[in-house]
Amino acid sequence: MPAVQVRSDAMKRTRPDLSTRRALLRGLAVAPLLASSPVRPAERASPAERSGPPPQRWLTAADRHLTTDAVVHAFQLPHRGSAPTTLCITPQGRIWFTESNGNRIGCIEPDGSGLIEYPLPHPNSSPRIIALGADGNVWFSEHSGNRIGRITPDGKITEFAIPTPNSQPRAIALGADGNIWFGMFAAGKIGRITPEGRITEFEIPTPNSGPRALAAGPDGNIWFSEYRASKIARITPDGAITEFPLPRPNSGPGDITAGADGAMWFIELNGADGVPTDGNRVGRITLNGEVEEFPMPTRTGSPINIAVGPDRNVWYTKGGALGRVLPDGSIEEFSCGAGALVVGLTAGADRQPPDRLVNRLYFADAGHDRIGFFSFS
Repeated sequence: MPAVQVRSDAMKRTRPDLSTRRALLRGLAVAPLLASSPVRPAERASPAERSGPPPQRWLTAADRHLTTDAVVHAFQLPHRGSAPTTLCITPQGRIWFTESNGNRIGCIEPDGSGLIEYPLPHPNSSPRIIALGADGNVWFSEHSGNRIGRITPDGKITEFAIPTPNSQPRAIALGADGNIWFGMFAAGKIGRITPEGRITEFEIPTPNSGPRALAAGPDGNIWFSEYRASKIARITPDGAITEFPLPRPNSGPGDITAGADGAMWFIELNGADGVPTDGNRVGRITLNGEVEEFPMPTRTGSPINIAVGPDRNVWYTKGGALGRVLPDGSIEEFSCGAGALVVGLTAGADRQPPDRLVNRLYFADAGHDRIGFFSFS
């Protein structure tokens, strides 16, 4: 399946002025969307395709100064309204993703071929976050189904019921201990599930804290956000929890990831789940709890997910744009086209320290029901 290409201005090293940034966010039109049937790589022979993005590859230590021209390449999904949500990349380079509204798990090859979608056994499960497990399988949370799911490379799905009812699992990540960890948003707990499916739950000290996202840190612990409590916390492999209050009581921390600098980076939402927040910032917390916050350049919309890109900078999704955060905290946002609604993103680290990255930053576009990416070289 060849990729749609939507071209924008090349990224600049210096931050543009306000009028330029607004023009970037307004000025893109989306190219016509693709037919949904996969095309074998041998059939991809058009001049446009020959001049397309470089093939996906895993980066090495020599890849330290990559840049992107911010062209949106995309693979169209066959079902309208499926709402692709988050993604992960296997060692073989396949991209796996959740479809929250479609109630499916999908996978696709880096060239757009081999698209397969697997319906979940139970209706209205609302799969959210997806991550590669230590067992070589892909794991995911079922937000409405109150289950953790596991899917093998050949598509066999197994589901594990969470002991606490109606816990609303969202966050999920592979820990340094080889287990999958997950957050239980409505229950105020952090869960751990072994590759065999044994679940242990840990109560968060702050009641009704709303654990919204979590990620493995370089210290071997799991770090997570407490959306309702405006805290960032960490939990050790044996379940000891330490909480760090943020500078403002209504900051609304959301998605979190380990940065290339050894600190944890997170976003602060612009309100969600009926909670008024004064967020719209990117935060950085050191492993000993020191916090910095950086305001986003646009006030509208709310950030959703955060990840380290191929350039080893922190990136986030917000409305129809991707945002890039430089080490000094300066931020630039890049449009993904009119009508886009970008949600999850990954370059391969998948909520772990960025030791493995590909030369593409993939994102799930729920507005167009497609998987998009920026290519880096």
